Amino acid sequence: MLHSYHQMIQKRLENAVLEVFSSSDFHKANMRTVAKKAEVSFSTIYGKYDSKEGLLLAFVDHWMGELTERMIDHLQGIESLKEKIRKVFWIQLDYYERNPEIGKIIFMTLPMKTWMDSDAFKQNRMFNLFLDVLRQGQKEGVLAPNARTGVLLDFIFGLVQRSFIMWVFRGQKENLSGQANALFEMVWRAISNPDMKSEISL
Repeated sequence: MLHSYHQMIQKRLENAVLEVFSSSDFHKANMRTVAKKAEVSFSTIYGKYDSKEGLLLAFVDHWMGELTERMIDHLQGIESLKEKIRKVFWIQLDYYERNPEIGKIIFMTLPMKTWMDSDAFKQNRMFNLFLDVLRQGQKEGVLAPNARTGVLLDFIFGLVQRSFIMWVFRGQKENLSGQANALFEMVWRAISNPDMKSEISL
């Protein structure tokens, strides 16, 4: 019973954090507003998170964990390296399309330096998962061998971020994940090994 109560409080708090931080500037958002919307006492929130940065980053870490789990689930059984990368690209666009408040918080509200200074930014499980896929591709000669693996990762994740921001700017009218294949083919041309392409064309 107590566990269910804590889960209910946590869910109300998560919904309040989503609403408050996705709809206002980070510096204008405050814990008292979150407490009021969640119908949780300010002292309860402050006692657990001690600052609005701590509160928000705890949920960002949780959401990134959810996204990582989705990646792991969707990659099961996929043998092709290209299709693995395509799937990871699509999963991110789909996740942020389904959860636009999370995307707004991560890409538009949360100050980058605040996030970078926290452990939540590292997301070792997610990044190592993807880096392993990219390293495999470089080892097999399928991906650009002379580029640092981290640069390939930054290129892909950077396009996801830019695509989401412009999707919001344009009023979220079109289907974001529906653009995934066209965008991915551009990404693939950029990160794949040009020598391998030549061998394939021969």
